[in-house]
Amino acid sequence: MKKLPVMLAAVAALGLVSQAAAQDKLKIGILTTLSGPPAALGTQQRNGFQLAVKTLGGKLGGREVELTVQDDELKPDVAVGKAKAFVERDKVEFLVGPVFFILAAIMKPVTDSGAILLSPNAGTSSFAGKECNANLFVTSYQNDQNHEVLGKYAQDKGIKKAFIMAPNYQAGKDALAGFKRYFKGEVVDEVYVPLNQLDYSAELSKIAAASPEAIFVFLPGGMGVNFVKQFRQAGLAEKITFLSAFTVDESTLPAQQDAALGMFGGTNWAPNLDNPQNKAFVAAYEKEYNAVPGGYAAQAYDTALLIDSALKATGGKTDNKDTLRAALMKADFTSLRGKFKFNTNHYPIQDFYLVKVAKRPDGKFQTEIAQKVFTDYVDPYAKDCAMK
Repeated sequence: MKKLPVMLAAVAALGLVSQAAAQDKLKIGILTTLSGPPAALGTQQRNGFQLAVKTLGGKLGGREVELTVQDDELKPDVAVGKAKAFVERDKVEFLVGPVFFILAAIMKPVTDSGAILLSPNAGTSSFAGKECNANLFVTSYQNDQNHEVLGKYAQDKGIKKAFIMAPNYQAGKDALAGFKRYFKGEVVDEVYVPLNQLDYSAELSKIAAASPEAIFVFLPGGMGVNFVKQFRQAGLAEKITFLSAFTVDESTLPAQQDAALGMFGGTNWAPNLDNPQNKAFVAAYEKEYNAVPGGYAAQAYDTALLIDSALKATGGKTDNKDTLRAALMKADFTSLRGKFKFNTNHYPIQDFYLVKVAKRPDGKFQTEIAQKVFTDYVDPYAKDCAMK
């Protein structure tokens, strides 16, 4: 009986420890590009995730969020160092990001650590197929898919000759491969330019000489800003149909403005997508940041909702990785895109649209849905993924 008070005290202490553990902050790292010409993309990504956390009262799955943001500087070595610090020193449970090819650099150190890597933008073909990974969830798309929208549109429109161009890195190669997967006309030239090139006088001369019916370009961030302005100034916009992905969107339109009017893009989301959750998101984003959100922000917002849904299912726990991954796979949240589910490779199955640049009555620019091109679209690499 003398031992009973000691035992009760020990039980009480264990209860306090358990209660304290339940109140531990959820550590999340965001690693994205926040400097140089592509910073507009990373800024939207960061803002979208932060807005979701704020909308949910600073908590995901009932746990208060400790969010740390780092700039990868678009340098693989810098990104790897910061990713390792996140998982080894800071012990983050989720790492969110990045925008570009940095995904390939940070993939192994993050997923090997046991942390969950959530990519709200980059979705390379390799990780969708044979190199798929249980600890990687891509909440955006497989890179080829947005470009396939334009390839199918061009084919369906009966376009016979196209000039295609992208930056010389994996996503650029995926982009042009995606376009060519559906476009069966003549590719009069296939050009790869250095990442972050800003002067396109040589390429514009090539385009003018080739006289294509359409061009297809993937030139994100500052690249797209400059190219669109120079394309319009060269007088080519009135002669050649402009098809693109990530070239005229809400990250670039504030700088492109009238130069981009009427140009087409391919995407899985647009600000005018007609559902209640999206309308609320766009209004909240514009109020918070005084800017029209783009897909980078919308997908990051959905990423936070995904984490929230998974942790609600696990009671806020992240220690059992099998249980956590299963909860993430269910994607039990209301996406800004409407329909959203994961395929076995942890890439989404979703709808894709052709969008067109428009000027709103308030003078701001945005992309608006012109037509749906793919429904419940599965990426072409999922069949090669061993996960079932």
